[in-house]
Amino acid sequence: MLALLWADKFAFTAAGFLCLMILCALFGPMLLADAASGQNLRARNSVPFTLDRGWLYILGGDALGRPLLARIVVAAQNTLMIAAGAVVCSLAIGTFLGLLAGYAGRIWAEVILRLADVIMSFPSLLLAVIVLYILEPSVANLVLVLAITRIPVYLRTTRAEVLEVRERMFVQAAQVMGASRRRIIFKHILPVTLPTLITIATLDFAFVMLAESALSFLGIGIQPPEITWGLMVSQGRAYLTSAWWLAFWPGLAIILTTMSLNLLSSWMRVALDPTQRWRLEMEKRNA
Repeated sequence: MLALLWADKFAFTAAGFLCLMILCALFGPMLLADAASGQNLRARNSVPFTLDRGWLYILGGDALGRPLLARIVVAAQNTLMIAAGAVVCSLAIGTFLGLLAGYAGRIWAEVILRLADVIMSFPSLLLAVIVLYILEPSVANLVLVLAITRIPVYLRTTRAEVLEVRERMFVQAAQVMGASRRRIIFKHILPVTLPTLITIATLDFAFVMLAESALSFLGIGIQPPEITWGLMVSQGRAYLTSAWWLAFWPGLAIILTTMSLNLLSSWMRVALDPTQRWRLEMEKRNA
């Protein structure tokens, strides 16, 4: 898989950037938390690409003199943690319900599908706005709301995959040999549907991250002193005409992360499909 990833230079670069963001999320708060929260009014709205105040101010300073580089690195933890938590929760719940709807019987399928229809009847961002307006904006509530809005995506995809896979010969052979329903679902059907779900989850990660940024931009997401990239963009919009870098750099981090996830998702869709993997193998041979 690493050789196939190396063959696609765009996907390899995207994977490298995402690994860098993960390292920032894991170790950034431990190393740069004090610098990200320490105020220095003498460095207020410092221009970028100057080293007069140290390397942390290479991207400039914000309205309170805090280095933007340190704040972007520290904000990566909350941004990625919220997106990852929402995707994992929605993937687990939606896959389980989709397996039940596709294999357990018509009554279960009708109940679960109607539940999905209820969730999908509300625009996801509007539902998140309403719930977060009622509840306290926090990391846990953000993860909960974003996860609920994404469950139907995995539920319907899993059900469609199960309805197709259950008719294959190896599933029918397992039924003839007396395998239990639980074993057929989790040992035979789930491994076949998992590559498709992982590809969707990679792409959905970018959507959830953009949704969290939009909520933070609207002021109902993470609240100070916590920080996310979306909140940094929201705080910098008042200075767009005088200090554009306050909103530009965190916005650029959102764009690059989203683009990297989309590129990696496209690569995974080919790499995990045996009928299309030969394309990457040919690129590897020609490299």
